[in-house]
Amino acid sequence: MLKRFKQFVSFYKPYAGWFFADMACALLMSAIALVVPLGVRTITEDVLAQGMASPQGRILRLGLILLLLVIVQALCQYFLDYQGHHMGAKMERDMRAQLFRHCQGMSFSFYDTHKVGELMSRITADSLSLAEFFHHFPEDVVVNAIQLLGATVILFHINWKVTLALLALLPFMAAYTLYYSKKMREALAEGRRSAGDVNAQVEDSLSGVRVVQSFTNERLEEEKFDRQNQRFLESRRRGYQSEAKLYCGMDAFANLLPIAVAVFGGLAIWAGAMKLPDLVLFMLYVNYFSAPVRSLANTSRLLQEGSTSFARYWELMDMSPEIQDSPQARDLPRVKGDLELKDISFFYDGGASVFHGLDLSIKAGEYVALVGASGVGKTTLCSLIPRFYQVQKGQILLDGQPVENATLRSLRQNIGMVQQDVYLFAGTIGENIAYGKSGCTQEEIVAAAQKAGAHAFIQKLPQGYDTDVGPHGVRLSGGQQQRVSIARVFLKDPPVLIFDEATSALDAHSEKIVQRSLEQLARRRTTLVIAHRLSTVRGASRILVLDENGVCEEGTHEELLARGGVYAGLYQTSLEV
Repeated sequence: MLKRFKQFVSFYKPYAGWFFADMACALLMSAIALVVPLGVRTITEDVLAQGMASPQGRILRLGLILLLLVIVQALCQYFLDYQGHHMGAKMERDMRAQLFRHCQGMSFSFYDTHKVGELMSRITADSLSLAEFFHHFPEDVVVNAIQLLGATVILFHINWKVTLALLALLPFMAAYTLYYSKKMREALAEGRRSAGDVNAQVEDSLSGVRVVQSFTNERLEEEKFDRQNQRFLESRRRGYQSEAKLYCGMDAFANLLPIAVAVFGGLAIWAGAMKLPDLVLFMLYVNYFSAPVRSLANTSRLLQEGSTSFARYWELMDMSPEIQDSPQARDLPRVKGDLELKDISFFYDGGASVFHGLDLSIKAGEYVALVGASGVGKTTLCSLIPRFYQVQKGQILLDGQPVENATLRSLRQNIGMVQQDVYLFAGTIGENIAYGKSGCTQEEIVAAAQKAGAHAFIQKLPQGYDTDVGPHGVRLSGGQQQRVSIARVFLKDPPVLIFDEATSALDAHSEKIVQRSLEQLARRRTTLVIAHRLSTVRGASRILVLDENGVCEEGTHEELLARGGVYAGLYQTSLEV
């Protein structure tokens, strides 16, 4: 609990000045709110009730003082509403940025088990709830506490019996509020989870909209969305039901307070224990009894939403990346490219073993191909080298150094990957190529595109390198997307390359163009190629054939065909297809 409180307070530290200014305005505003009714009582009691001959001057002076106090109160309220919200928005920005950076650093295994839509909900919706909580909660507590305590002391001094009658109602109001606030908190927590599920479903359906439409499965996706949407509606219904009961009861209790003042105050006046100006003062202060309890509902809501969002925030922030830099990790200089895997064993969480005791050695500048049936671990093997996943046993050495001894950033800067599933970011072609090297020039972008065989088609586009690629690059063909991704790696200029079925989704013409680009990129670099189309790996200096037991065959294309083993069978099957 203390740890969470310190974490909560830490977000205020960068804005301590604004926070204390906000609290000072809240204090001043509350003090003025207590003084104004006393001024009204002074006018009614000291001026009118005493029958002064010419009270106009004193009334006007008191009225002017009250007017000035109200102006100061309004300025304080303006500061609270504007700067207070601005402070909350800044804290929201900070938390959202922290959460985004944290998610950026999480390992691949994290995204294997977490939906992107749910993470988006946490980064956006939860941060917004926390912004309101950061600003309003301390302010509401200070304002309502001062007004309630101040009004109680003042009224207790005037007539303690009537004051006790008012205070007697407050525990019932508080108990009612807390009970239904708990119900509302449970519904809010369920609503948050349901909103995350809706976001995840929307992200999943719209990301695959082309597949959906090609299979004419719009109705199926609508049914899946409707189920999640209905669950969200039900959670909102329960929340609104609890909210309605809460505020309905609060209004009823609030209306009882002036009635109690009128009844008990009237009896006190009849008994000579209280004057009419005192009754007026009680009526003016009665709102200071109902407002804190009425505000308790809103404060409770803020507390519930804020605590729920804060818990969800730290639930995610407390998750450490599975793969991190070790304390002794050092930046890796540009490597030659000698790659060695020693006694590698790996399995996914809850899954069967993918590798057990795998050994592999690749010399710097060597062009090596990995082939084998689907599911034997070719892509997994390539994901282990840049440490996207962590091996359970064994070592991966780069230039003789364990990859665990290198920082993740420097390790991955030495490795370039071209994958089957190309991902282009929203923006222009030039911006996507520039993703390979921070701060690159336009000349470097064009040179990389030329090496990748992309410059010619880019020049034919109406806006050239400034052409917008659309979401995920949909405005470009598959071959064009792949050549842009290759240009990106050309710009990165890594000494180690991994081609993960980079041409398997292309037609024959596009494959030839991209294959030439890949061969150009692979010159004088350590290159590891995964391919289903065995015709694309014939020029490899060495071909490794994988099966469920590891490397079962090794050699050149001609040597493996001559053996008539697994590779020969795969090659013959590819020709028949």
